[in-house]
Amino acid sequence: MDSADLQKLAQRTRSMRQTGFALIIASLFLALFLSLPLGPKEQSPASITIATSTVPNAFAEIPLTAKAVIVYDLVTKETLYEKNADAQLPLASLTKLLTVYAALSELSPDSLITIPVEATHLEAPHTFSVGQIFSLSDLARLTLTASLNDGATAIAFATAAHQNRTQNEALAGAAAALDLSQTYAVNGSGLDVSTAVSGGYGSARDLARLAGALVEKAPAIAAATTQSSTQAVSAGGTVFNVKNTDPMVGVIPRLLLSKTGFTDLAGGNLVLVFDSGIQHPIAVVVLGSTAKDRFTDGTALVAATLAHFAGVASL
Repeated sequence: MDSADLQKLAQRTRSMRQTGFALIIASLFLALFLSLPLGPKEQSPASITIATSTVPNAFAEIPLTAKAVIVYDLVTKETLYEKNADAQLPLASLTKLLTVYAALSELSPDSLITIPVEATHLEAPHTFSVGQIFSLSDLARLTLTASLNDGATAIAFATAAHQNRTQNEALAGAAAALDLSQTYAVNGSGLDVSTAVSGGYGSARDLARLAGALVEKAPAIAAATTQSSTQAVSAGGTVFNVKNTDPMVGVIPRLLLSKTGFTDLAGGNLVLVFDSGIQHPIAVVVLGSTAKDRFTDGTALVAATLAHFAGVASL
């Protein structure tokens, strides 16, 4: 083998060695790459925990006669329970809550209200005579407690005269101020205007908010509605003592307001505001029940609310 052949053999040997080293290095890189994780390790299905609620529903099995109801938390603005809560229905004497709120928004509680002749021509319940004078706060206490049609009409007249507006306009202004979109009143008492037209309309949700606003604005007037009877004296010195139209006021714990309503068009209505804890008012509204069942509906909803906060199915 001559020198030229030896040189060629040496070159081939060097080339093969270089190729071998390259293959070894490439193999090492490939092995390293394959050993690396391609993404985050997936969690084993066995370790996934699904949270489920074990809190009982205290409102699940309540038998109700009413067409519409709501249990409304006046602190958190949360609806705890509802049934047709936004349906617009006749209010009957629950309209008087709007009448009193409208008056207190425009007049001082010490403002003097005179009973007009128009108020004495209304159907019962009524108790006043033409020309008798009361402070707004006293007349409101008597009116709401005994659901007096003449007292509500006198208050509506005075509010409208102060604003130089009609009764409808004065009451509509108060409803708008509270953003009560389903509420309006034809008169201050809520008495049916005819066999087809109610004196006031609203939803259970609106009434819950209205009742809460009245308790906040005039707690002393609202408190009078939680007693079995209320007394006030006219400017002329006549003492009036009226009975509450809600016979259940002694049953509801920590009651802050109670208002009843009943007409042929409305059926039996009821609004309750009670304190479910320390300064935690709850509004319960019952619309379109019967004269008797409005009270059983209301007390059942109060009991369910207390059970709800206690974390139990029933008390």
